[in-house]
Amino acid sequence: MSDMSATKRSVIVLFSDSKCPSSHRVRLVAKEKDIPLEVIEVDKDHLPEDLLELNPYATLPTLVDRELVLYDPQVMIEYLDERFPHPPLMSVDPISKARSRQMLRQIETEWYPLINTISNCDDEEAVKLARRDLLERLIQLIPAFGHKSYFMNDDYSLVDVSMSVLLWRLPSLGIELPKSAKPIKDYEEKVLNRDMFMESLSDDEIDMRDLV
Repeated sequence: MSDMSATKRSVIVLFSDSKCPSSHRVRLVAKEKDIPLEVIEVDKDHLPEDLLELNPYATLPTLVDRELVLYDPQVMIEYLDERFPHPPLMSVDPISKARSRQMLRQIETEWYPLINTISNCDDEEAVKLARRDLLERLIQLIPAFGHKSYFMNDDYSLVDVSMSVLLWRLPSLGIELPKSAKPIKDYEEKVLNRDMFMESLSDDEIDMRDLV
């Protein structure tokens, strides 16, 4: 490994895809907690040698904190929340924490893949089905968006991080929320207008809204 490898850096390094929601939510957590993070934007089709040496799965995002290398985005955001405890983004209550983790996993394993299909699939029917599926999932959760100040919680949390990253992408995905989704729209306005959210955006993510 070269002397310029990420493990020899003194700050936490994130190898990030400038468009993928999983990379975005790690960047957003770092902004919310004011973590000194070196973001290295990587072309997913041309991964650098340093990353290939660090991550045997050759996936993005990849987080490196000295000798620690993390490949799972949910592990990354929970690690950052525990490593830098203020402000806390996860409840200390076991039941609330379990519910949040379950929702986080659902967003990552079921919702984000739908974004990927809509954005990158050449099969028009598959894209149409993914777009409909994602919209239906959001609509089913309308009551949850209006139940508390934030999603499933009175305080801003990791779930809000993951949800806001998704909501930011809706216009570019060709998804328009119906009038009945006012609780989602109100929530969206609240989380997307946070200063830290705007600071977390890559140029490509800014274009997702500017070009619509």
